[in-house]
Amino acid sequence: MKRIFIYLLASMSVWNLSCSDFLETDNLTKKDSSNFPVSPEDATQSLYGAYSIMLAFDAAVHPFMIGEILSDNRFGGGGQNDQIPQAMNVFKVTSDSQLGSTWSTLYKGIFRCNMLLASLDQITEWDSNEQKNKILGEAHFLRAHYYFTMAQLWGTVPLVIDPTPQNNPKATPEELYGQIFYDLKTAIEVLPSVQQPASELGRATKWAAEALMARAYLFYDGYYHQNARKEVRLVDESTITANQVIAWLTDCIQNSGHQLTDDFRNQWPYSIDIPEAKYPYAAENNLSWLGEDGANRENMFVIRHSPSGTYDNNYSNQIDIYHGLRDQKQIPFGQGWGFGPVNPVLYNEWPDHDLRKKGSIYNVNDETEGVTGYEWGGDMMWQETGFWEKKYMPINVEDENGEIVNYNVVLYNSLQIFSVNNSQDIVLIRFADVLLMHSELTKTTEGINRVRARAKLDPIASYSEEALQQERRFELAFENVRYYDLLRWYGKEAGVVLKKNMSGAKIRNMGVETTINRDRNNGYFDNIDQRVRETGGFLQIPNDQIALSDGVLEQNPGWETSNVMF
Repeated sequence: MKRIFIYLLASMSVWNLSCSDFLETDNLTKKDSSNFPVSPEDATQSLYGAYSIMLAFDAAVHPFMIGEILSDNRFGGGGQNDQIPQAMNVFKVTSDSQLGSTWSTLYKGIFRCNMLLASLDQITEWDSNEQKNKILGEAHFLRAHYYFTMAQLWGTVPLVIDPTPQNNPKATPEELYGQIFYDLKTAIEVLPSVQQPASELGRATKWAAEALMARAYLFYDGYYHQNARKEVRLVDESTITANQVIAWLTDCIQNSGHQLTDDFRNQWPYSIDIPEAKYPYAAENNLSWLGEDGANRENMFVIRHSPSGTYDNNYSNQIDIYHGLRDQKQIPFGQGWGFGPVNPVLYNEWPDHDLRKKGSIYNVNDETEGVTGYEWGGDMMWQETGFWEKKYMPINVEDENGEIVNYNVVLYNSLQIFSVNNSQDIVLIRFADVLLMHSELTKTTEGINRVRARAKLDPIASYSEEALQQERRFELAFENVRYYDLLRWYGKEAGVVLKKNMSGAKIRNMGVETTINRDRNNGYFDNIDQRVRETGGFLQIPNDQIALSDGVLEQNPGWETSNVMF
């Protein structure tokens, strides 16, 4: 059973920056930077505050959601009036500051990391040096994670590495990535070389830092240097090379204890094998979900969620509910808001003999899926294709009364509230990606073929970029990887691939058949290649942030005019 694991959200207010009464010299009632942290326990609480930011995003503009909607794997979807995902899908916006909450939430995470790193020296007594290094390494990892997320979304952003108020312009790519690589290198060097215990799932490790280093290096080198595999300089004037990144990946592969699951499909909750599960595909293939208590050694870094979710907290997985079937109540895939219907081009190009195809995509027209009573156009569903991803979805079972309920109701005795029941962890890095990145950097087949063997596919005889790119497309579909792969492989021409793979796709708007190019009769999809060239593939900086900076912060190219409105 999944252990309820929630970072201390109370830690989110752990540093109160308000001034004390001018007559007092000691703050006796509130924690702030003058009196906190002073113990290892305080530092741990502060670290949890930095982690808690990962639960604080609005789902519609969650970084995971954004990356998926930008890719050629998905359309915007939702209802007719859910214009944020539909706009994002074609590099438009619905307001001048559409991603304002995403921007501010990420900087909150960075601020908390900065505060913790700046105040660690206040603690004079540690249980051990290893204890201090572990907190130090995790804080550096988190700061790198938050900055790299911003770098993928906006290109370059202001670099702030201490907690003092600042009004900085955007950093250069060299400055921003120099800091990201420095933080990750520090995390790799100080975090312990041990297998992560189940009690610390969701926390950063040396192995996750090695994997994120490779992901960041590949993106930076690919987008800015056309895969030249250049040496890059860190903020402390040290350097890293492609060979060092390969060595870190090799270390991760050989020493982390992470490994591929035996069956690709057992990573996802639809494979749950409790008696109440009634999904024919899972039963016929003898699938058995590994769960989220440490049995799945493929997961390397995850966002932890909980069955204790309510309307008043962010504990539940809102990505699942946003991806759920709009106005439908099925087994095993449950009701949600219908964001991100799968592009039929992906389904049609994916070979049928690859078990990952049916293991990743739900086809409502496939009789073997056991679909009953599916209604097209439910609740004004827009851009509906009949294809849904299986990895992040609400999962339903039958209770003892034959009622369709979320699996959390059966496993954890949760109340049946479909919009907050989902507790699935979001996997940000898994071991299959490490193997594929190793193959890409070394131009060898070993990693690719290990991933293919798990999918019961024949090995490839020799390495090629085409083979590597196809393997990543299928293995990592719907995991917030595809769009950024296209951006680093093709740069500003990534839109050409998006246009090729999305134009002409058949959809239904409120049940009426049409094509994606005729959606709203606006030609947005006809011009998606041009929009990516104009913007470089990066998004609009919230204009309220530009106003707050008094013009020090400049808008990204392609977002300066009013014609970017949806």
